[in-house]
Amino acid sequence: MTAESVSAEGFAREGLAVLRDIAESAREEVAAAAALVADCVRADGVIQAFGTGHSQALVLELAGRAGGLVPTNRLSMADLVLYGGDDPSVLADPLLERSEGVAERLYGLAGPSPQDLFVIISNSGVNNVVVEMALHAKEQGHRLLAVTSLAHTRAVPSGHPSGRKLADIADVVLDNRAPRGDALLDLPGGGSVCALSTLTGVMLVQMTVAEAARLLLDSGERPPVYVSANVPGGFEGNLELERRYAGRIRRTAS
Repeated sequence: MTAESVSAEGFAREGLAVLRDIAESAREEVAAAAALVADCVRADGVIQAFGTGHSQALVLELAGRAGGLVPTNRLSMADLVLYGGDDPSVLADPLLERSEGVAERLYGLAGPSPQDLFVIISNSGVNNVVVEMALHAKEQGHRLLAVTSLAHTRAVPSGHPSGRKLADIADVVLDNRAPRGDALLDLPGGGSVCALSTLTGVMLVQMTVAEAARLLLDSGERPPVYVSANVPGGFEGNLELERRYAGRIRRTAS
């Protein structure tokens, strides 16, 4: 890649090329992911979404947003403070996501039902808390959907004692096509700039939601979908939909 490629136009060109590839080549994996989501909704389950770091952007893409499915719940490291009573200083530990036992505790604070689907998002798919959450979810009998970079995860060792990675554990894997290290544009003399995984992850997540909605419609069911709270009646309508999942989904200000 030349220095001229490091530009707005360069990122748009390269990023759109990956998005086009996903639109064409990810149909089977998206169909499999959508089937998990639709099955969960039909079974009165909740989609439990978890990620750390910048992967939380995709968790927010799934859980509690306008145009998204109502039976969704966001699992976060902040739950240790919000629901677990820990001192906020615990979140200042940069190694928290590598600590043993954190995922099992987060799982317990969420109190999932057996029919709930877990969606775990991690570009590398190797951090301890991500692998631990995946293993614990499967041990508890949940189906598991992963969004990760296969190029990255295959190039690095696992941070979990088992040596396993998120992609090894999931029932279905959505490959975000991000390169190792995530950044897309090579810099002259080494290094790279402009992360890709959020852009492609959003594409995969929204394709999955759209396909799951189609499956529900095809079976005569109306997908339980949020309306923007910033349109007349939207907030009140959303509260009515949320009552079906009272005590099972959490909505916070952030």
